[in-house]
Amino acid sequence: MVLLLTGCGAGTKTPSGPTQTTAARATKARRAPAVPVALTVRSVGTLPAPVMDPATTSTGTGALLAGGLDTADVSVAAQVVVTGGGHSRPAGSLAAPLHDAAAATVGTKCYLFGGGNLGSSDAIVRLGPSPTTVGRLPKAASDVAATTMNGTAYVVGGYDGAAPLDTILAWKPGESTARVVGHLPSPLRYAAVAGIGGRLIVAGGTIGTSAGSDVLSFDPASGSVRRIGRLPSALTHAAAATLRGRVYVFGGRSASLGTQHRSILAIDPATGRVRSAGRLPVGLSDLGAAAYGPRVLLVGGRDAGGRVHAEIWSAG
Repeated sequence: MVLLLTGCGAGTKTPSGPTQTTAARATKARRAPAVPVALTVRSVGTLPAPVMDPATTSTGTGALLAGGLDTADVSVAAQVVVTGGGHSRPAGSLAAPLHDAAAATVGTKCYLFGGGNLGSSDAIVRLGPSPTTVGRLPKAASDVAATTMNGTAYVVGGYDGAAPLDTILAWKPGESTARVVGHLPSPLRYAAVAGIGGRLIVAGGTIGTSAGSDVLSFDPASGSVRRIGRLPSALTHAAAATLRGRVYVFGGRSASLGTQHRSILAIDPATGRVRSAGRLPVGLSDLGAAAYGPRVLLVGGRDAGGRVHAEIWSAG
């Protein structure tokens, strides 16, 4: 508006220097402030027990964790509720211990997809005090990732016990079976996945026996997947969450054990640009992440020395 009024008045009187300076300042003041990219991570609490690879999803005010591996690399059946303030409490148990599952929240309910222990599961389970199987995956799968967009849960990649999977599945409450809605360029396990702007962003993951660096974008409307960027280095077993119009990728490691990263990366979903956005207090893979309000809860994980963590961090 300032530029328009100045232009309209230019035919009768040329603005003086001070007037132009004031107009420039007004225009600058009206621009939207830049959204910060970097996140600050602070410790806010401790889980009831150390855990890695928990299926983690947002509850709106915090996170719900289900399953995972304990300090002895044994599957657990625990469900744990974590508040945004870092308080945690047990919230019942799964029907059986498992790990390498994924969780997503649809509406007000939290759901668990796949996972494994001695074998892989095809169950879709509604979490809560009395976990209930409410649907099935097309085939049993562990090592999956999941997120929710527009009332639909999406399950990405995984492993069926014999081979890695290249599928992107969609499921809504009330449906008996998740359906295939897309295919990845290569079969993929342990990817970092988040939804933003009506698209899925898939970062890194394990391709065969190697960690990947591709940043992929999946459009549910067309079913197409395209590469939009690359991570600074190959990364797998990382966590992802959406915050401030970006997808953040937390920690992870290369294909080898003992190579955990402290990095926090911010992905611009429109351009695929990847920027450094801070550092974790310690390098971690297999941690859980869930966005709530203006922050992300980070829970558990495994460090380069093999220690399984019980810390709860808040990033924002």
